[in-house]
Amino acid sequence: MTMTHAPDGGRRRREREVLADAIALSRSALGVSTPNPPVGAVVLDTAGEVVGRGATEAPGGRHAEVVALDEAGERARGGTLVVTLEPCDHQGRTGPCSARALAAGVARVVYAVADPNPLASGGAQTLRRAGTDVARADDDEVAAAEQGPLRAWLHRQHSGRPYVTWKYAATLDGRVAAADGTSRWITGPDSRRHVHGRRQEIDVVVVGSGTFAADDPSLTARSDDGALTDRQPLRAVMGLAPVPPGAAVRGTDGRFRHLATRDPAEALAMLGDVQHVLVEGGPRLAGAFLSAGLVDEVEAYIAPLVLGGGRSAVEEAGVGTLTDAHGFEVRESATLGRDVYLRMTRRPA
Repeated sequence: MTMTHAPDGGRRRREREVLADAIALSRSALGVSTPNPPVGAVVLDTAGEVVGRGATEAPGGRHAEVVALDEAGERARGGTLVVTLEPCDHQGRTGPCSARALAAGVARVVYAVADPNPLASGGAQTLRRAGTDVARADDDEVAAAEQGPLRAWLHRQHSGRPYVTWKYAATLDGRVAAADGTSRWITGPDSRRHVHGRRQEIDVVVVGSGTFAADDPSLTARSDDGALTDRQPLRAVMGLAPVPPGAAVRGTDGRFRHLATRDPAEALAMLGDVQHVLVEGGPRLAGAFLSAGLVDEVEAYIAPLVLGGGRSAVEEAGVGTLTDAHGFEVRESATLGRDVYLRMTRRPA
């Protein structure tokens, strides 16, 4: 860990605990903060007690540090600000978080991830120049923050395009529909509940025109009673076929986009500065994104069923031989009722 003064073990353990809390807290900003990063921040007073917590608000609102410092008030003076991303040093729709931390009188700032955005970075240096004790988290804590809620935003900063997750639900033999076309419901209610939770955390849900024509999906995030949740993703249909005015996916809230192209890269460009795109179907659309090398993550919901026929989860993925297969590494697994959930990220080349 890089720091101005070596902290005692007790303080360091406390800061590790609080940083883990800040990472968990930042999850509440997913689906809310875009195009700003989903950041979490916690303020400790001089006794090491939590006096302020915050996450990034919607664009034009407060950054996580400001939310936490506002809650802490004068109790922040002489204390510690722990944050998942280096405080910004940029005047945009809101002022620099570095200046806000200085005004609050915090004595120490601990952050996990250095800001890669040249327009906003430099907060750590500004704070150090002003005499604040600034520390970068340990490598394992940095990795936890980078692979947590910040990962899509960081991917956007480094690659210039959104982070793409391909989500599918299938049987043990990889089928998303039976031979007669029936597909509801392959997975159980716990998996469907999980999907609706994930939809609230991403920016855009995309399906292909084939899935749209077959299912007329709404692509909304819903609670167990079927009511719409407060957070809704942008809904998109990709393909050249027109989307009729009465289609369920259009809704009534204006949060619909027709991506009139068959090119996945062009479709992502049409979405502007979004951070996270969820590709939900169908098999040809998944194959197109895989073939283009544009799937960064896979979320698979596997039901303990065997069909022995029917439609495969993916078609035409650009693979001619085993050595060309798209490789992924398991990052997370869970049992959801009778089903198994797997989250996987693309294996480095």
